Amino acid sequence: MKRSYVLFMVSLLIHSVGWVQLKASDSTAKKVVFIIVDGISADQLKTAKTPYLDAIGALGAYSDAYVGGIAGTYSETPTISAVGYNSLLTGTWANKHNVWGNSIKAPNYNYPTIFKLFKDQYPNGTIGVFSSWLDNRTKLVGEGLKETGAIKVDYAFDGLEHDTINFPHDKRRNFMKLIDYSVADHAAETIFEKAPDISWVYLEFSDDMGHGFGDSKRFNAAVQFEDKLVGKIWNAVKKREKMYNEDWLLVVTTDHGRSAKDGRHHGGQTERERSTWIVMNEKNTNSYFKNHTPAIVDILPTILDFMDIDVPVDIKRELDGVSLIRPVDVVALKAKKQKRHLQVTWKNLSKTKGKLYVSPSNQFNSGGTDNYKLLATVSTESEQISIPLKKIPKDFGKLVLETPNTLLNFWITEK
Repeated sequence: MKRSYVLFMVSLLIHSVGWVQLKASDSTAKKVVFIIVDGISADQLKTAKTPYLDAIGALGAYSDAYVGGIAGTYSETPTISAVGYNSLLTGTWANKHNVWGNSIKAPNYNYPTIFKLFKDQYPNGTIGVFSSWLDNRTKLVGEGLKETGAIKVDYAFDGLEHDTINFPHDKRRNFMKLIDYSVADHAAETIFEKAPDISWVYLEFSDDMGHGFGDSKRFNAAVQFEDKLVGKIWNAVKKREKMYNEDWLLVVTTDHGRSAKDGRHHGGQTERERSTWIVMNEKNTNSYFKNHTPAIVDILPTILDFMDIDVPVDIKRELDGVSLIRPVDVVALKAKKQKRHLQVTWKNLSKTKGKLYVSPSNQFNSGGTDNYKLLATVSTESEQISIPLKKIPKDFGKLVLETPNTLLNFWITEK
């Protein structure tokens, strides 16, 4: 009996120490890695040989997707690289995150990145950024900046575009191929050995080949090369899952498509420039992912749901995307002034009730708080409601439709 008691106490002590260590590190059993492979439209992906992406999609799920905001509205967003990255990182379009080009002049950090949201809940958790662009970490994530709460990236491997000794720059930009290989190799090694809780891997070579050679065998070869690098990271994830009983979400996407004429350019709002894709190892996707065309802004809410990250309601009301894995009640909230009424519409995915709110201000944009008032309670099946304009702010307003599983927002502007 005495020996059993001693063994019990030893076991309890070991368990307690393990719990304390886990609490101190904030390490999670769920892990996420998202990969942006630059500048590949959906049709180009399907043309190239991508056995690793095909395998991930077969195990999990694939969907065509889009970038560029809602064309012709206040949220229309340039189909440019850094703009697309930040739409993924913040779950918002450029009218909110304020990155309009690759110079990344003045990001609005009031719209937090996925890394900031994670660190707010798990301050001792770990994040990783593996990228050819130094600006991805220093400007978009905003490492060490006062505006981001001096967020720290625990595992960083980037800035190789400035290394002309080990990666001599050539006109055809083959040096970027070597950089991507180094980035992916280091990311795979770190993921396997250190397992950051959330990692971002960025690969650029495909976009360079698009600009240089357009729709061509050379571009297809670049896509196939990037696919092999994705496979290297995917294999590291699978080893972690097998050895440590972790649950990993892998999301692979692109930041923009290519011009319709020859595939050399991007930045506009043509269908092909807006055309992207999402591949995940997660099989249990929702009806929105399966039956509609998701957007790059949907990736952040998906990561939040996968990792059970709690987000304040004022931030949720600003997100332009919805989850791809948990139930979604409504999508595509829109509003348009028609004579003396505001016609509000949405697409229904679930029979439920919702509440429609309005705020006359955009204080969130500058770090403040918006005050919302209830406009109406709606049945989501109706997919529309007409609100008298006298109940709506005259020049600007923010609508929010809240249902049991979903928060959608739309700005009332003259554009």
